[in-house]
Amino acid sequence: MNVCLSLGSNEGDRLANLTAARNRIAALPGCRIAAASPVYETEPVDVTEEHRDKWFLNAALIVQTGLPLRELQEELHTVEAALGRVRVEDRNAPRTLDIDIICTDGPPLSSTVLTVPHPRWKERRFVVEPLAAIRPDWDIPGEARTPAEVLAALPPKPVATLFTEDW
Repeated sequence: MNVCLSLGSNEGDRLANLTAARNRIAALPGCRIAAASPVYETEPVDVTEEHRDKWFLNAALIVQTGLPLRELQEELHTVEAALGRVRVEDRNAPRTLDIDIICTDGPPLSSTVLTVPHPRWKERRFVVEPLAAIRPDWDIPGEARTPAEVLAALPPKPVATLFTEDW
């Protein structure tokens, strides 16, 4: 199964955090990175006023895996914790690392702990821009539009600016 992951960091050495996460994900048993997007610097979304200046670096990975999605999610939470992620009550607080399962080429999933495709993926340029860079024509189950079509329909703000292609 192909799985799109969205990675973000807005604390510490943001690029090093994303690179370390990519390397740890590549080392997970049963996982292989099939594609990695460029890294984009993105405006924070849904954060409190005190954190408006903490811009993110975001990227997307396409991972081929045989792991069940819930097991993959647990492995990704372990990666986040190993790289300094502390979960707090404010879900949008600054963090060293955030990894979300965005979509798969498998059937949709909805549970109390995981919904795939991610319910807000197509509203967020920081997710769509990196995904469209590596899989512009992906046929996401349950979605009529491709990532490129979703990206074209998004408003220009909040912004996502190319940060680096090499990471």
